[in-house]
Amino acid sequence: MIKALIDLGTNTFNLIIANVINGNIENLYSTKEGVALGMGGINQKRISDDALNRAIDCLKRFKVICDEFKVAQISAIGTSAIRDAVNKEAFLEQVQIQTGIAIQVVSGEAEARLIYQGIKQTYSFSEKSIVMDIGGGSTEFILADQDGIIDLISLDIGVSRIFQMFEFQDPLSIDDIERIEHFLLTNSRGFFDNKDCDILIGASGSFETFYELTHRQQFPSKRNPQEIEFSAFLNELNGIIDSTQAERDQNDFIIPIRKKMAPIAAVKTKWVIQQLGVKRIFVSPLSLKEGAIV
Repeated sequence: MIKALIDLGTNTFNLIIANVINGNIENLYSTKEGVALGMGGINQKRISDDALNRAIDCLKRFKVICDEFKVAQISAIGTSAIRDAVNKEAFLEQVQIQTGIAIQVVSGEAEARLIYQGIKQTYSFSEKSIVMDIGGGSTEFILADQDGIIDLISLDIGVSRIFQMFEFQDPLSIDDIERIEHFLLTNSRGFFDNKDCDILIGASGSFETFYELTHRQQFPSKRNPQEIEFSAFLNELNGIIDSTQAERDQNDFIIPIRKKMAPIAAVKTKWVIQQLGVKRIFVSPLSLKEGAIV
């Protein structure tokens, strides 16, 4: 059966179309658009009218693509910006009326489990590893080994939330970095206390950008995770943190939606590495959408 899954993230909408047979996925098409659903309202727990219009326009384009592939079933998953919005029901109703797409809004824990289901399709977890999925509204962490999930959490520490919460210098100042780190510490609900893990697996999104910046080439068209040399990765994070908006605007390896928020994502990733004592970095192209489409 040809299925489509749309992941409606706070910053980016992701579409995957696949032929799914007995749980096996043959990827036929995938794309993403920077919609910025959380811009202008996420910290007020509201989806703005402009964001609603951007979402509907994107979903109409996705619907045309699905029709071209003769998709039998379109599923759509709503995450942080939608689940927290006080006008959630009005948003869901307008999307269904104007696009015919029904959105299933999932909890943060359910989102984390779907991310894990996607990652484990090509990663064995033979050693204890922690998955990190950087979102605009939330960030999910899943600690797992070969026996399954050990612990997981969804934290409201997404890059769009932070970006809209504070005024930042360009480039980030030392005070800016300390402000972000303090926010992470006070909003991580003690998840990192007494945890250590050598391996961090970045789930697509920002981590694919980190990979491309480190290697100066596009992420490989493979489903299996790619390891990044650790010191090179840290150097690239530092470079992103120190970069100016003008420098990022000229960098073709950073997609438009991430050009403003990449330094925040880099600060957050570096902070997590320090909290856990991470020594190895992998980037998986798979995430929620692959976990949900099966």
